[in-house]
This record gives sequence, structure tokens and C-alpha cells, in this order.
Amino acid sequence: MQMHSALELQQEGCSASTLCYSLAVAREARQAARKLKKRVDNKTYLAGRQGAVLKEEVWFDKDKLVKYSLAYVNPQLSSVDNGRVLGYDNSHNYHHRHFKGTVGPFDFTSYEALVERFEQEVRELWRKEDEEKY
Repeated sequence: MQMHSALELQQEGCSASTLCYSLAVAREARQAARKLKKRVDNKTYLAGRQGAVLKEEVWFDKDKLVKYSLAYVNPQLSSVDNGRVLGYDNSHNYHHRHFKGTVGPFDFTSYEALVERFEQEVRELWRKEDEEKY
């Protein structure tokens, strides 16, 4: 870590208190990240679906769910968003849905309800994919 003198900080338009505050915020963020525990980290490769993958990641702070990500990825069906066909997550401080490159908010009620919704949507996508094959 590079240390700056008070004169250097003043020349750059920073005060020592600003630097101290920035360091404290960064330290708090690192401590908060260490408290999170990833309890679910599943990746299922889907045979017969052209390299498709189902992903689920869930992080907790003690017993409180704080971060999640559900995704159906198939680069054969979606050339955008790293192949994500359908996904739900709460990154960027809001609950949102990904669908073939578009992103929009949705009403989050519970993680259990979301998993059920995700599974229903994936089954419907698979039904449509299978109909198009035959």
C-alpha cells in the first residue's frame, strides 16, 4: 500500500480524513464480505441440451439470505449475456430477471417462490425447445 504525505494529499485535493474514511469503508466492505457464507453452489450440466447448464448460488449472513443467483445458460440459444437464457439475481442492489439479454426488475416475495418460478419457466423453455427440434 502506497502511503501519501499530508502535502501530497492536499495537492491531489484529498484530506487525510477523506483518505481515512475511504480506508475505513473499504475495510468494512472486506469484513462484510468475509461474513457471507456461500451455502449453495450448484452447477448441473444438462446432457442432450447442447452444453446447457443450470446454476444456483446462494449466500447467507448467519441465517439470513443476502445474495442469490439462478441461471439457465445455453450458448446455443443465447449469444448474449454469456449465454444466459434465463436468470434471476439480486446483484446491483435490486432483484432482477435476465432473459436473452434483457434485464428488468421483478417482485421478489421469497427465495422459495422464486425457485419455483424459475423451475416452471425453465420447464416451459425446454418444452418449447423440444417442440422446435421435432
